[in-house]
Amino acid sequence: MGTIYETMPILVSNEGVWEGWYRYYDAKTGELTDQHRSRLLCRLIDEGDGKVRYHQTNYYFWEDGRSETRDFPAWYENGRVWWDNDLIKGWASQMSPDDYGRSTCLNWTRKGEPDVYLYEMIQNSDDRQNRARTWQWFRDGVCFQRTLIDEVFITKDWGSFDVTVPPKF
Repeated sequence: MGTIYETMPILVSNEGVWEGWYRYYDAKTGELTDQHRSRLLCRLIDEGDGKVRYHQTNYYFWEDGRSETRDFPAWYENGRVWWDNDLIKGWASQMSPDDYGRSTCLNWTRKGEPDVYLYEMIQNSDDRQNRARTWQWFRDGVCFQRTLIDEVFITKDWGSFDVTVPPKF
């Protein structure tokens, strides 16, 4: 299969810091049910011997002052990035065919909720400065929620970025 750099160049191009908004909608009514700002640190960690690990940390900030951090260590194998942690089990793969090299697809299930799964589509702008993500949430085979995420690229230098201040976006 090739390295993560060869097989998943779109994901590789997302390395760095992204800020934006997560907005959750009820699939039946279209009603906005939650929203919060976000900062994501997307990292590629070189472990030597040709092995590269993907690691993403999400920081969420609500207007009422609440915040939450979620950590998603992963590994690359057989053309995909794989997660298996306390919250999710799933994978990410570059879309094929994608004539423009803009799209990544993810699928995962929630731990402790085996009847809930979702698919995520990530579309990057050609200059890799903006991206839009869509989550389709299913329970027992029925879509019950959608999440729309709009993000802007902040910096490639995730190592020295201060994550304690909420994003301005």
